[in-house]
Amino acid sequence: MHSSLNKVTIKGFKSIRELKDFELNDLNIFIGGNGAGKSNLIEYFRLLRKIIEGNLNEYIRLGGGISDFLFNGRKVTKKLYFEARFDARGYRFCIEPGPSEKASLTNEARYYEHGLTGWWVLGDSPDGKSLLVKEAKGDSSDSKYSRPVYDAISSWQIYHFHDTSATASMRHYEIVQDNKVLRFDAANIAPYLLHLKKKQATAYREILNSVRLVTPFFDNFLLDADEFGKKRKVNLSWLQKGSDYPMQPYHFSDGSIRFICLATALLQPNPPSTIIIDEPELGLHPSAIAILAELIQNASKRTQLIVATQSPALIDHFGVEDVVVVNRKDGASTFGRLKEKNFNVWLEKYSVGELWSKNVISGGPTYE
Repeated sequence: MHSSLNKVTIKGFKSIRELKDFELNDLNIFIGGNGAGKSNLIEYFRLLRKIIEGNLNEYIRLGGGISDFLFNGRKVTKKLYFEARFDARGYRFCIEPGPSEKASLTNEARYYEHGLTGWWVLGDSPDGKSLLVKEAKGDSSDSKYSRPVYDAISSWQIYHFHDTSATASMRHYEIVQDNKVLRFDAANIAPYLLHLKKKQATAYREILNSVRLVTPFFDNFLLDADEFGKKRKVNLSWLQKGSDYPMQPYHFSDGSIRFICLATALLQPNPPSTIIIDEPELGLHPSAIAILAELIQNASKRTQLIVATQSPALIDHFGVEDVVVVNRKDGASTFGRLKEKNFNVWLEKYSVGELWSKNVISGGPTYE
């Protein structure tokens, strides 16, 4: 099993001027108003994945160039600094802007806390290609120090099920072989569910039961592969209760198909080391949000969950200390985990969501 991420440091990244040694638990619910910085925290996870995949400069280019990643621009922020700790292991690096809008990866180092403890400096990569990745994939004896960090970050999944439109990939056919890992946008939801049905029947039944709770008229999926030339493809066709007429993916409402994707991600039998989900409550009925919260809580017993939300109805279902409030102060994002002792009196009469709505827990819009 891969190690979860238990401490992060971020300096100079987008709206995050400095977040130092911030501790993450198995369950982390980030709340905050629009523009507070929740999405920028999620971008931190996406950035590390891109570095591990060898696509740092492509990620920066698609994000508008390195200047758009520096807190208040080049004059204020000369370089970005990141540190990730995975129990006894760690990874740190800087990203420095070049004369154009590209960037270099500098001061890479790995940490190992055993025997000769401390940071081992790997060096600089002007082309943005990670030396930690090179070491992890190599055949030297040092790969055993980098490989666990590489494996953990490689397994992360940042799920984004916002696009449920008619053109969304989740509503269309996909080849049956694309079934090993649920993709970030659930483009392969049908082949992945078909794989679970054949190989992981218990997980498949749990997903079915969750979907039936939220969509009472839903009976079962029809995951029959069709021939498309030399390729076999499958889509998310399904049956209604009391009917044998095959319904198609476009018959699902936006909320229904989004919940199917969420349930599949949270009930997958071999989850990644960390699951990150942005605003999972979008388009869901209040009763569905309650079931979603239960799925999140149960999933956090098997893997680490990072959830960003603006929904009082969702955070109602979590403990105070599961919640991290994101605010803006002097133009920079701040992050603070709530402590139950500070809200004991309030919690006798109000839920966590109600306290946030009443601004007892500050996390609404900030006017600067």
